[in-house]
Amino acid sequence: MYKLITCLLLLFTTLNTSAQIKGKITTTNGEPVPFVSVSIENTYTGTTANEEGVYELGIKKTGTYVIVFQSIGFKTKKETINITSLPHTLNIVLQDETYTLSEVVISNTENPANRIIREAIAHKKENSEKTGRFEADFYSKGLFRVKNVPTKIMGVKVEDEEMTSVLDSTGSGIVYLSETVSKITFEQPNNLKERIVASKISGNDNGFSYNTALGTYYNFYDNYIEFNIKMVSPLANNAFNYYKYKFEGTFFDDNNNSISKIKVIPRRDKEPVFEGYIYIVDDSWAIYAVDFDIKGYRMQQPILENLNLKQNFSYNTTNRIWAKNSQTFDIKAGIFGVGISGTFTHVYNNYVFRDHFEKGTFGKEIVYIEEDSNKKDSIYWQAMRPIPLTDEEVTDYFKKDSIQTVHKSPAYLDSIDKKSNKLHLTDIISGYTYRNSAKNTRYTYDGLLQIPMYNTVQGWVFKSGLSFRHYDEDTKKYTSVGADFNYGVAEDRLRVTGWFSHRFGKVGIFTLSGGSKTEQFNASQPISPFVNSVSTLFFKDNYMKLYDKTFARLNYSKEVFTGLNMGGSIQYLRRKQLFNNTDYVLIKNDHDYTSNNPLAPNDYTTPAFDTHHLMEATVNATVRFGQKYITRPDGKINVSTANYPTIAVQYTKAFAASESQYEYDFIAARTFYNVTLGNKGDFGINLKAGKFFNADNIAFMDYKHFNGNQTHVNSGNGNLNAFNLLPYYSHSTNDSYFESHAEHNFKGFIMNKVPLLNKLQWNLVVGYHGIATPDYKPYHEFTAGFDNIGFGKFRVFRVDYVRAYQGGFATDGIMFGLKFLDIVDNL
Repeated sequence: MYKLITCLLLLFTTLNTSAQIKGKITTTNGEPVPFVSVSIENTYTGTTANEEGVYELGIKKTGTYVIVFQSIGFKTKKETINITSLPHTLNIVLQDETYTLSEVVISNTENPANRIIREAIAHKKENSEKTGRFEADFYSKGLFRVKNVPTKIMGVKVEDEEMTSVLDSTGSGIVYLSETVSKITFEQPNNLKERIVASKISGNDNGFSYNTALGTYYNFYDNYIEFNIKMVSPLANNAFNYYKYKFEGTFFDDNNNSISKIKVIPRRDKEPVFEGYIYIVDDSWAIYAVDFDIKGYRMQQPILENLNLKQNFSYNTTNRIWAKNSQTFDIKAGIFGVGISGTFTHVYNNYVFRDHFEKGTFGKEIVYIEEDSNKKDSIYWQAMRPIPLTDEEVTDYFKKDSIQTVHKSPAYLDSIDKKSNKLHLTDIISGYTYRNSAKNTRYTYDGLLQIPMYNTVQGWVFKSGLSFRHYDEDTKKYTSVGADFNYGVAEDRLRVTGWFSHRFGKVGIFTLSGGSKTEQFNASQPISPFVNSVSTLFFKDNYMKLYDKTFARLNYSKEVFTGLNMGGSIQYLRRKQLFNNTDYVLIKNDHDYTSNNPLAPNDYTTPAFDTHHLMEATVNATVRFGQKYITRPDGKINVSTANYPTIAVQYTKAFAASESQYEYDFIAARTFYNVTLGNKGDFGINLKAGKFFNADNIAFMDYKHFNGNQTHVNSGNGNLNAFNLLPYYSHSTNDSYFESHAEHNFKGFIMNKVPLLNKLQWNLVVGYHGIATPDYKPYHEFTAGFDNIGFGKFRVFRVDYVRAYQGGFATDGIMFGLKFLDIVDNL
């Protein structure tokens, strides 16, 4: 109690002696004005008011200051104050801005808005370069609220204690609140170095906020702005192809600069465009402020209803630079009747502009989070936080931090474990997990309710599993041990595989696995168990071909340095042919099941290979050019920030076989590359090549197999690793090969311009897939189709028309893409 009272007294003293100018900003009607930019004149020292119009501007000493208050839609207000003691209270009333229409508006000359935008486009390079290199202090606050969260979702009761403890009786409340303080160094177009000195998440004193400057720098002088897809800037070189502009008047700021208010109007509703207002400074043609709405369907995020983005810029008469001082996002989204809203506020302070940076200033590390950045106390945050917390945010921090204190206590953890660890009779079917929260250990039994699959070798297949996992928060090491059980009814056989995996901090990951399992001849599993089950039971097309694999494998992988990952494995294999054991089908069909021999589909007795033993060793390396990373106290996170290709190489040697004919050498290389071409869409390419040596009589599963498809159904995602109409094992080779895949998704670039069709919001997708081997004529597929098909907020379908050629026209067909298939297969 003594410590608590002392802490409260210290906090009270700090709150009342902090060096600051503070107050509330309201309209003439007494309504609070949120997110007003507040700064000291001719400096880059400033802050932003919170949602309630309350502000706190930190200063270091008494004296005379000129404080500037700036907000879109209100007259800029300048107050000169003489401060003799701190803190100093200064409440402000802002007047609505009045706009003057020039006589040119009613003349027959060109639309004045077009003239102003043309001037802004013509001068955007010089205006952008003025702020192209800088150092600054950066503050970010992010908040998400939910509304009307139901007690049940699709009949399943919501039992997340962390969620339900912070929501009110209507299922509403703050679910995420965090803050970040950092120092950033930036150089256009995308060089960034950020050092996070403080990070705070409500209810989690061991976490690190993701509210960093990375990915939050939106420069409307650029042609495109990244919001999931490339949005066309109202100041893009080709902006007049996408926007109409309306002049709404001018006003003068506190420095007597004439500011023009321009309404930005999309020419076509479904394109990736903004709407709202941009404010341009006459003569310099710099951006004064922006106030844009971004509709979710325009960025192809249908769950997002609207994102409002505001930016304010302040002017320094000494260096004559307009620099962004604040940026605010207001997010509205929703699905299944649950409303989601969010606000993210960014404040830029203490700019230092540079003509150049020393060589080596920017490297692969783009964000560094200091060791104790998440341990700052309330006194630190009160002194450093440029935006005061609202009453709602103060309550959320207090409530969640108090809950966390209770939840981290040994007594609470033990009580929760006792409650959740109770074993019920239904757990035998549904599964069971035993936790020891204090030791970060978990034992899991998967149960018997996993969706059963079907194939002609095993019949109905039932799965379950046991696993153990331990994680050490101090060393960041983890250990995982488990076993999977697979029982085929028609085969009447239980197969068991097990694994042990351990991560030794930065040393790497070792995995030991082994057991018996069924495996497709193509280990890439070109047909999923779910799709094969449907194809087999309903159409009597048993495309999945399996063999019996008994194995023991040791694998090791490690990131050698940023951008280079290497790994190696050695394994013992015993492989045995399997045969069909059932001809059951749900819907009768005239044709018979094919055999389980992919080389002879009508031969039901001859094995594809003889039973044999083999040792196999593999080494591989992956190089990711342009790889950058974030350094956190609890580990390293790789971030891909540049459009560079990735290259992977592999060497495999099979040896010590029971028959020497099964031994071989194999080398392979692969490169894949994805790039966004402005607002023209996303292009991806994947090239593979390989060569076998001494492999004339190797087992068929060791051939190079290509991911074919005979079902006319795929996952619906962009596919750069499979063919559409290729039979699964028709082009398998034990010689050399070259495989190529390319696809371009126009992301609405063409469809958005076609009347009526643009209302569908479909994306045109074109692609090419090819194979070249010594054994066959080159095989080619050309595809054209539509992605993003669906209704409302659910767009999970894709349709493609495919034409295949091999020495001439071979076949054609329609492919149906279902994006939820990957989820079903993982159940």
